[in-house]
Amino acid sequence: MIELKNIQKVYRTKNIETLALDNINLKIKKGEFVSIMGPSGCGKSTLLNIIGLIDNPSEGDLSVCYTHINGQKEKQLANFRNFNLGFIFQRFHLIQSLNVIDNVELSLMYRKMSASERRKRAIETLEKVGLSHRAKHFPAELSGGQCQRVAIARAIVGNPSIILADEPTGNLDSKMGDEIMQILHNLNKENNTTIVMVTHDEKLAKQTDRIVRFFDGRQVN
Repeated sequence: MIELKNIQKVYRTKNIETLALDNINLKIKKGEFVSIMGPSGCGKSTLLNIIGLIDNPSEGDLSVCYTHINGQKEKQLANFRNFNLGFIFQRFHLIQSLNVIDNVELSLMYRKMSASERRKRAIETLEKVGLSHRAKHFPAELSGGQCQRVAIARAIVGNPSIILADEPTGNLDSKMGDEIMQILHNLNKENNTTIVMVTHDEKLAKQTDRIVRFFDGRQVN
């Protein structure tokens, strides 16, 4: 499902060069739930951004959903992201001026789909995460856990093959964090969704199929 071969990422400025990822070779199977762990600054989020086609590797080959990514144009990548990838962020990244259902519908706006179909799918997805009763509320009226549920609904409304989650429980208390993890586990088991999750929480990481550890831009297991 996901394969990285000899991936390197270097950030360059006028006076400094920073090696963020060094010769990463990683395969993730379809339906696998993988945790990425390591200290701050070790390259975890950079890796997630490369898999999510938000950033480009400096060197190496990348395949996502069995598709070779290298050399594709930005318009192709944007379309590919929209249909195949769902993103969940630590800080939710909800649009404060939109209510819950409009936030969820947002990722469907770039598809050839009627307004009624978008609304129907958004409502069904909110039901999956237990928030259909909050559809007309705004993010400021929700708790942190509810905001993360909205973010998950936005990520999965398009039925992506892969979910990329960057510290999805990082801003939540342990009870809310456990609820979010349960939603992710359900998606993984019921829909066979491949999930790649960056986390600092060893307890949560141990609930996943595999832990991949990073240190100073290198994969150490």
